[in-house]
Amino acid sequence: MKTSFQYRYFLFYKPYGVLCQFTDTHERRTLKEFGPFPPDVYAVGRLDLDSEGLLLLTNDNEINHRFADPAFEHPRTYLVQIERILSEIELKQLRDGVILRGRKTKPAEVSLLKEEPKLPPRSVPVRERLNVPTAWIELTLREGRNRQVRRMTAAVGHPTLRLIRSKIGSLSLDGLKPGEYREIKKPE
Repeated sequence: MKTSFQYRYFLFYKPYGVLCQFTDTHERRTLKEFGPFPPDVYAVGRLDLDSEGLLLLTNDNEINHRFADPAFEHPRTYLVQIERILSEIELKQLRDGVILRGRKTKPAEVSLLKEEPKLPPRSVPVRERLNVPTAWIELTLREGRNRQVRRMTAAVGHPTLRLIRSKIGSLSLDGLKPGEYREIKKPE
């Protein structure tokens, strides 16, 4: 008797200090402690250990390909806390693209936020320097290089202090807290 295979999709709010995988040989926190997830799902794309935010978990290889392949230019939106306030020139540099490892990044959508976004506190507080102000930007990329957001802000002289992926395409963190997930259907 045949059993029907079912694709599964989960939105997960990855907390700070958690790997985007289910196992680790160095005893760091992984996705395994937040399940139970079906054994055949995996993260689409990655967020660094020190980044937070939206992950899509699925067993659908086609969806994984569409999100991961740069040819599809799938938008990913991040809330980024940086050191110091960006000038208009620096905002334009980020929008136009900066040189990272010898290659210019694709144009990005960047806006300086007027106020700090309402986010849950991070498990490890962000370092604060009394004489250095911070700012928040919203940054949308259509490519995904290794540590790209951090490298872009550093390239214009503003190190990233906190990084949260808030959206992947039309999918968002809305309604989730760090460590929480919800299952969604493919049309979403």
